[in-house]
Amino acid sequence: MNLSLNGKTALVCGSTQGIGLATAEELASLGANCVLMARNEEKLQSIIPGLPAEKGQQHSYVVADFSDVAQVKEAATKLVAQTPVHILINNTGGPAAGPILDAATDDFAKAFSMHVLCNQALAQVLVPTMKLAGYGRIINIISTSVKTPLKNLGVSNTIRWAVASWAKTLATELAPFGITVNNVLPGSTATARLESLFSNLAAARNVTPDVVSSEWLKEIPMQRFGEAHEIAALAAFLASPAASYITGTSTAVDGGKTPAM
Repeated sequence: MNLSLNGKTALVCGSTQGIGLATAEELASLGANCVLMARNEEKLQSIIPGLPAEKGQQHSYVVADFSDVAQVKEAATKLVAQTPVHILINNTGGPAAGPILDAATDDFAKAFSMHVLCNQALAQVLVPTMKLAGYGRIINIISTSVKTPLKNLGVSNTIRWAVASWAKTLATELAPFGITVNNVLPGSTATARLESLFSNLAAARNVTPDVVSSEWLKEIPMQRFGEAHEIAALAAFLASPAASYITGTSTAVDGGKTPAM
């Protein structure tokens, strides 16, 4: 099985922590040159030296805030002027928890911009370089809410479905060029995002985060939360030559929790 990413360059969004960082580490371990994109330059600078580079890779970073689509597009444009990008990992923080009726219309607009519009801007900039290179992988880190909506995540449920539909459409358009587009759907994963969700949900119910955590664990057949590297492993496989005939898919990594096939 050919998993080598030697000579390939990957742009990994939201890569200073959690699943984004774990994905950059996995891609680097397979030989990719990783370009990290996030808004915190200090964190980016501290992470670069720790990425695997045993195969002679050169890792770097670009600073961009996903709340500003124009800034993200500009950063990507400057990047491809210097080097072709073969792999795009779309990943950024999810919307705040809460019932859908409690959400303001601006909450939807902000989330749509961060997730759908930024993805669109990055694809428009990077796909031409993928076509020229004869190699392209676009991988979106979304959520199992693509399969079934999650309680108290009204805005997130809505936007994740929009991203999945965008990705499926793009996959069909890019398939003739050998460029694949796939979605990785993390379940409950032990990250800062999950801790924040527990805290917010617990505060709304006047209980402790441990109570919420225990309730969520009971719904997972494997009886544990996922680890970031377990999500990253699927993303890295989909980025590899071995996954060349897989496109337009949405695959859950959730310990068996999602009831849908």
